Amino acid sequence: MKGSTDIKTIAFVGTYIPQKCGIATFTSDVRQAFCKQYSGVSSLVVPVCPKKKEFDYPAEARFEIIKDDFENYKSAADYINFQNTDIVCLQHEFGIFGGTEGSYVLGLLKNLNMPVVTTLHTILDQPNEDQKKVMHEITALSSRLVVMTEKGRSLLQSIYSTPEYKIDVIPHGIPDMPFVDPNFYKDKFGVEGQYLLLTFGLLSPNKGIEYVLRALPEIIKEVPNVTYIILGATHPNLLLEEGESYRMSLEILASELNIKKNVVFYNRFVDIDELKEFLGATDIYITPYLNPIQITSGTLAYSFGCGKAVISTPYWHAEELLAEDRGILVPFKDSRQIAKEVIKLIKKGPLRHAMRKRAYMLGRSMVWSNVVHLYYDSFIKAQTLKAKHNTAQAIKSLEKKGLILPEIRLDHINRITDATGIIQHCKYAFPRYEDGYCSDDNSRALILSVLLENIRIFEKEVFELSSKYASFINSAFNSENNRFRNFMSFDKKWLEDAGSEDSQARCLWALGTCIGSSRNKYLKNWAADLFGYAISGTEIFSSIRAWAFTLLAIYEYTRNLKGDRYVNKLGEELTEKLLGIYRKDPSDEWKWFENRLTYDNAKLSHAMLASGYRFGNKAVLDTGLESLTWLTKKLFNKDNIFSPIGNSSFYLEGKSRSEFDQQPIEAQAYVSACIQAFHATADGSWLDHARRAFDWFLGRNVLNISLYDPKTAGCMDGLHVDRANLNQGAESTLAFLLALVELKINENQLNSFNFDKPVE
Repeated sequence: MKGSTDIKTIAFVGTYIPQKCGIATFTSDVRQAFCKQYSGVSSLVVPVCPKKKEFDYPAEARFEIIKDDFENYKSAADYINFQNTDIVCLQHEFGIFGGTEGSYVLGLLKNLNMPVVTTLHTILDQPNEDQKKVMHEITALSSRLVVMTEKGRSLLQSIYSTPEYKIDVIPHGIPDMPFVDPNFYKDKFGVEGQYLLLTFGLLSPNKGIEYVLRALPEIIKEVPNVTYIILGATHPNLLLEEGESYRMSLEILASELNIKKNVVFYNRFVDIDELKEFLGATDIYITPYLNPIQITSGTLAYSFGCGKAVISTPYWHAEELLAEDRGILVPFKDSRQIAKEVIKLIKKGPLRHAMRKRAYMLGRSMVWSNVVHLYYDSFIKAQTLKAKHNTAQAIKSLEKKGLILPEIRLDHINRITDATGIIQHCKYAFPRYEDGYCSDDNSRALILSVLLENIRIFEKEVFELSSKYASFINSAFNSENNRFRNFMSFDKKWLEDAGSEDSQARCLWALGTCIGSSRNKYLKNWAADLFGYAISGTEIFSSIRAWAFTLLAIYEYTRNLKGDRYVNKLGEELTEKLLGIYRKDPSDEWKWFENRLTYDNAKLSHAMLASGYRFGNKAVLDTGLESLTWLTKKLFNKDNIFSPIGNSSFYLEGKSRSEFDQQPIEAQAYVSACIQAFHATADGSWLDHARRAFDWFLGRNVLNISLYDPKTAGCMDGLHVDRANLNQGAESTLAFLLALVELKINENQLNSFNFDKPVE
């Protein structure tokens, strides 16, 4: 499955290959399946290791957690956060993590910024107090919990009081194997003509293999051509404590029962390809486990899903999976019943084959290609749940907030401006020189410098900055086609002959602002000279945002040059085009210029307000107010928190709106439009809307996260579903400063002028 998704990076946390344990294999399998099914999703692995540098991990395992080092868990959280991870997929079982009953994992979970989906490989029905406490914390800190059986779901609800809405039942994944005749593989193991019984997995006394060995003499009497393969290395923890004593006891028992020639021990941990061959050759798979409270068995899932006839003791997973004649359950520690059922399945071939087929058919839903889609759905639900939780927390916090306008600071603007102009992008707060420059951002920066002139702060600094931005725009102009180029590489090479229509119009807007509002006569004269060349040809533009930006340029230009007939006529023509688009398909439900809300939305209403006011056209002014009023209803949620349209998929008429990623440019555009609406109407409610939208930058948003960073004086690049984008690029920081300066200018005007009537 290919294409863009809402999830770009997943971190898998648990034991990992080449560790020899079932969860290490599971973590590897689920990651590989994700890489195959979702090619656009990247992944990283954070393995948990008993000792430092014990395993030679593959390249995807970039950061290692040492089991008994508590500080290492918090460092791992920092590492995962730094990778812009969207989801953490955690594997949990008691014994994997350090601390009392694995409590160290809580140090990881409490410091993660993104949703966590935890797969529970063990769920205890009689936990001790420490185990119960740890489980309660894990369930609280996880956005979703994955269990592999319905029994797991019921235990989470009854023992740990876990809300049902947080639980997903997803089967243990299995490899996709064809439904084949076991005889096809038997020659590979030298058991042609034999009925093959198999038990595989890490050996330990709770596996109950001795009860199958004690059943073999009776089986052999009825069916002499039987071979029982015991496949798997001794469990590493048991090997450290007791060595090979359990395996040796099994070999001794086989000798005492005189069945050695019918029993084969494979003392190794096999990879998936070799395991497929063992399973392919198997007639009957046996899991004689002794512990009834085993909630998950990967070996059972593999064997069952591959279409094997299964005989098992009735532990929880087996009871559920083998119901409805999909397998046979025998009592715990009952060799006689094991023998009886094995003999029956061997002698009654049709019964065995029907059981195999039922298992295989259900197993199709368990193959990894299907299971990872279920995990992906769980991840999406986790993001949604995390967002709702963040919103609830934000509302509580916002009720206590009294936000004031911050001081205007140019620290970050200076940091990302060099002798050429303003750098487009940042990695965190540091300019990414390799991304170069663009006219769009230098136009915005020039507008900001002109606005700063008018509140008379940083005058020398502003003069230096505006000179750089004006020089960049001057260089961007291509006199051969009267178009501005947009993108310049860091080595001062233009990357196209002409930028987009939107880029051309933004440059015009900056020039118009210089002409209409700058106190710098050199800047004003330069802009007026260039404006006349650059505005020609804009009447044939097809982009409605280019129309809007050009109208804002004309609004600023005509502050000083109202008598320019060509510019006035162009303004009237573009206004009529926008008005015609708005009126083309009128709807009470969708009062907008397009059938979707995308980027810089409020600039369309802003242009109509400015143009209607400039040319004294009440119909145009009313359209600006009507459309901005409608947009306001879309941009404030039910809790009256500003929540701009997300740019991940925008908002198509008749469809659900995209909530994330929310961009600073949307907040700035809306603030500016509301101030224009206030100037046109003297209706103070527009200033209230503008202020609440500006407060989005300061943390009055659905995540309660401030995008403005007072340490750097930069603005972060947006809100993801669960965190801020920590990069502080030019567009975002300029959006913040433009909104802030416009509000400051408006405050000064309110303190200086009488607004009994509309003013410009």
